[in-house]
Amino acid sequence: MPIPRFLWLILIPLLSSPLVYFGGRIAERRRRKSPAQILSLLALLPAGVICVDAAYGQGHSQNPQLLLGAIRLEADGVGMLLSAIVLVLGTLAVLFSASYVAEEAAQEKYYALLLAMIGVMVGLGFSSDLFNLWIWFEGIAITSYLLVSFYREQPASLEAGIKYLVQSACGSALILWGIALVLMTSGNLSLDSLGPGQGFSRSTQIAIGLFIAGFGVKASLVPLHTWLPDAHSQAPSGISAMLSGVVIEAGLIALLRVLAALAGQQDHLGVVLMGIGALNMLVGNLMALGQREIKRLLAYSSVAQIGYMILGVGLTIYSRSPEGAQGGFFHLVNHGLMKGLAFLAAGSFLYALHLRRG
Repeated sequence: MPIPRFLWLILIPLLSSPLVYFGGRIAERRRRKSPAQILSLLALLPAGVICVDAAYGQGHSQNPQLLLGAIRLEADGVGMLLSAIVLVLGTLAVLFSASYVAEEAAQEKYYALLLAMIGVMVGLGFSSDLFNLWIWFEGIAITSYLLVSFYREQPASLEAGIKYLVQSACGSALILWGIALVLMTSGNLSLDSLGPGQGFSRSTQIAIGLFIAGFGVKASLVPLHTWLPDAHSQAPSGISAMLSGVVIEAGLIALLRVLAALAGQQDHLGVVLMGIGALNMLVGNLMALGQREIKRLLAYSSVAQIGYMILGVGLTIYSRSPEGAQGGFFHLVNHGLMKGLAFLAAGSFLYALHLRRG
């Protein structure tokens, strides 16, 4: 069976991750300059070319799929959109990290984990069944934790990483509980097979609540956002760019996929999403106004921006018009690139002024 082109977007970063790590370790033992950054760029370059090629081909045919046992992957428009943002920001983060990560003893681990994070986020964007969506979600949580707490000798960095890990673990448990309810109710976990035809039972409503809370941790929905300011302020700036630019948006996309499959066009769900969006906008902007540290300010701004995206999707569900969702996804691209670059710029200033390690 030929390998679909979009699958290489997952495989290249994941397979390159251990090669980057061991290549760096071997160079260190031989007292040579670590090739970790160069190897990472060499891995991301063909992935970017494949992404452009796959996106172009997708516009002229049906969405390519991969069915391998219980694994279901589909390269739809949303998945390709997330992949493009992940690869662009990931490449910029690798380039940005050259100066300050070169001074670290464990730079090969940094780049290897960054590649692994990129691979699992792309996988989450293409996943079309609930269980594998959860597996990719867990992969994001593990790699993100290790990168947030990269400066482990600093107590604040380690504290931020543990706080993120604990909240992510709680969110993952809620998602797994929701998956169990869906499996018990419908008998399958394929997102394509779920929906209004399965009925909107009490179990389904409980599962939706669990999914909103579980994925809401990663998407930084208020009041589940408390890990975000600490993680952004203590992580290396390249990782802060990834957290704000794509990690929280990957959580949002996962949540919206599940809600679209389970709830369909439920008016009251649209009202709930608009309420959550408005709360995020209010709390995020008010908290940002009181910050005196630039990375925490940008983190709270991300909380508010997620609210705008959710508000647009909720408006579409409630009004049955596509303009709200179109605006929400347009802002997703805008925020991913803008906020990611803002964190990289902030990190450059902090590093140049010797206020932070980067």
